[in-house]
Amino acid sequence: MIYITQLIYLIDGQEETFDAFERVAIPLIAKYNGRLLLRNRLSPQNVIEQSIETPYEIHLVEFDNESDLADFFKDEERKRFVHLKEQSIKSVWLIKGEKL
Repeated sequence: MIYITQLIYLIDGQEETFDAFERVAIPLIAKYNGRLLLRNRLSPQNVIEQSIETPYEIHLVEFDNESDLADFFKDEERKRFVHLKEQSIKSVWLIKGEKL
């Protein structure tokens, strides 16, 4: 199992564009033996301590293996809408790991 955590930072005013991309991308995860475990938008009052900017969303996704993850990123339908991602996202921290 491979786990992906993403800290997603948006360009101001691009929330609807980002949501349009997510409506395409999230359902495709299952096609590649993946599962969206968590999609969270933090509220400032729920942050206890920080030394980085608060992300717009945090995603936790698991895939059965690295090749499934790679195939997800290469999916042709996802690629047709990746311009929405590029238009809306300022930056992403992508952290790969495994469950201990």
